[in-house]
Amino acid sequence: MEKFVFERERKTNIALSCDVLVAGGGIAGIAAAMAAARGGKNVVLLEREYLLGGLATLGLVTIYLPLCDGKGNQLVFGIGEELLKLSIEHGAEANYPSAWLDGGSLEERIKNRYITQFNPHLFALRAEALLKTLGVTILYGTLACAVTCEDEMITSIIVENKSGRSAIAVQSVIDCTGDADICHMSGAKTVLHEGGNGLASWYYYYSGGKVTLKMFGLADIVPDQMPQNEGSQEKDQYKASKVESLDKNHRFSGVDGEELSRAVIAAHGKMYEDILEHRKTDNSYVPVTISAIPLVRMSRRLVGAYTMDDTENRKYMPDSIGMTGDWRKRGPAYEIPFRTLYCNEVKNLLAAGRDISVTDTMWEITRVIPACAVTGEAAGTAAAIGNNFPKLDIAELQKRLTAQNVKLHVDSPH
Repeated sequence: MEKFVFERERKTNIALSCDVLVAGGGIAGIAAAMAAARGGKNVVLLEREYLLGGLATLGLVTIYLPLCDGKGNQLVFGIGEELLKLSIEHGAEANYPSAWLDGGSLEERIKNRYITQFNPHLFALRAEALLKTLGVTILYGTLACAVTCEDEMITSIIVENKSGRSAIAVQSVIDCTGDADICHMSGAKTVLHEGGNGLASWYYYYSGGKVTLKMFGLADIVPDQMPQNEGSQEKDQYKASKVESLDKNHRFSGVDGEELSRAVIAAHGKMYEDILEHRKTDNSYVPVTISAIPLVRMSRRLVGAYTMDDTENRKYMPDSIGMTGDWRKRGPAYEIPFRTLYCNEVKNLLAAGRDISVTDTMWEITRVIPACAVTGEAAGTAAAIGNNFPKLDIAELQKRLTAQNVKLHVDSPH
């Protein structure tokens, strides 16, 4: 027999109101908040943790994957490039992209993709400071737990934090939760990733007088697709990376609370074993910091007005809002259509980052930092124009994105 309780009917106070609410302070959320604020909107950014950056900082996935196509052509500009430069403002941890930032030749750019490794803590602090200068209201420790809708529009987001339960009245919402939480709660159609997520938990360790990142499980570079050129930055950086799950029998969806706790505990156990194994031969080997959130790569996403597939390499998209390459291999270049960011069920809702409407195979390409920044910037810019996204003026959106130094099409000059 199913057990349940009746919650007492409640009246929830409206604590805040804003033009644009961004749910989730990862890379997509940072980019969305930046773009909307620069577009003159009053922006509230919700983040359930107490640091910005999501997987890139709290998850220690500190690899800013390529902004180029691997053939020497830059695809990601705008906020995507701005955040890369911000992440290494005080120096790169590895792979400073000198071929791209210091005027390298085409041959050098082909040899070394536009990629870097950053310090997660400095990046998070710099992103926070930037958003504050733009007037963004950041609410840390705040979880979106429900929505109210009228006439196919979200009217408020119900949140919970240390102040209790309250509502934020909104004109539009950008879902950057990574798990399409707002999409799901608002009644928009969503779908789960069929394969689930493998176990990983990255950490920094101290040994031999230096601090090093250990990509412990599921690294985002596949060794058999690494460049074979001697001296390549990519080859040197990722030669010791692991690419398999820490436990091949453990898969989790990323949207179940108990399951997530079990996954994190299992990953912690594997990490502890790994640390002790190293300490047998190196007493100086100690962890410095560990992933503070689950390393969820693909969980739940929006089913939008259009679902993009990885077969659409170099396909012209009339409503393109930016481009991205394939971090796993050289050559592909994808124009991302605005239709992947919105749905027809909830008019004033956009998805960005891992939440956008793509097939499982394309999800692997769009879930990483560059594509998250591209879609975040597009969503924030769109929200600065209006809040009925299926009817948004695409020409105006593309005009603004172009003015923001975003490359929209494969064959467009830049």
